[in-house]
Amino acid sequence: MKIATFNVNNVNRRLPCLLEWLKKDAPDVACLQELKALTSEFPIAAVRKAGYGAVWCGQAPRFNGVAILAKGAEPIESRRGLPGDAADKQARYIEAAVNGVLIGCIYAPNGNPQPGPKFDYKLAWLERLIAHAAGLHASGLPVVLAGDYNVIPTDLDIYPTTSYDDDALLQPPSRERFARLVAQGWTDAIRTRYPGERIYTYWDYMRNRWARDAGLRIDHLLLGPSIAKRMLDAGVDKWVRGLPDASDHAPAWVVLR
Repeated sequence: MKIATFNVNNVNRRLPCLLEWLKKDAPDVACLQELKALTSEFPIAAVRKAGYGAVWCGQAPRFNGVAILAKGAEPIESRRGLPGDAADKQARYIEAAVNGVLIGCIYAPNGNPQPGPKFDYKLAWLERLIAHAAGLHASGLPVVLAGDYNVIPTDLDIYPTTSYDDDALLQPPSRERFARLVAQGWTDAIRTRYPGERIYTYWDYMRNRWARDAGLRIDHLLLGPSIAKRMLDAGVDKWVRGLPDASDHAPAWVVLR
């Protein structure tokens, strides 16, 4: 079972890239983030034609948005939105069961500029994620939390640079919250597969960063204990980032026994 996460950075604009990836790599589950579409604008007809069922949540205006795609199946939605703040209407979390695995699709806030209200929201949102994840972990269910966490966990997850020193993605409070989440007992699939290597999932459009491989690892797949022992492989489909008019992210994935 191959589970992937992909920040598409506008699902309709990047639809050719998305469909090419689905056809070539055929993940069993694909978590999408940053749809930048209203719920009614999600390209469900094209997704179904590609062989996938889906659940999704867009946002007005056309910001954020998350979706879970399942090959040859219909995901069974269990939650949209994190608990803990009924006033939060941003489309950043959706959860569904697919073939016996509970999938949480995450698009965490960017948090820039920091300090400020956007960074405060990021930290509060991550606290809500930590609380919800604790319940999922305690349930004993087979769970995968996949998505764009907008956190660079360590210096190994960013190319050697000082240009991000003031960025919300690597501030100590951001890293502390991600570390505290993982410490609940989740397995970081990509880092487990590549314990000492610089593996990136995001390359900014600016300053020729893709050509220079000046990337960040901010897209993560966290595996619950019953799933982690079934992990066979994990990686990043870098070729997708090189497609014409590509997203600035590449899909990250894990294969489970």
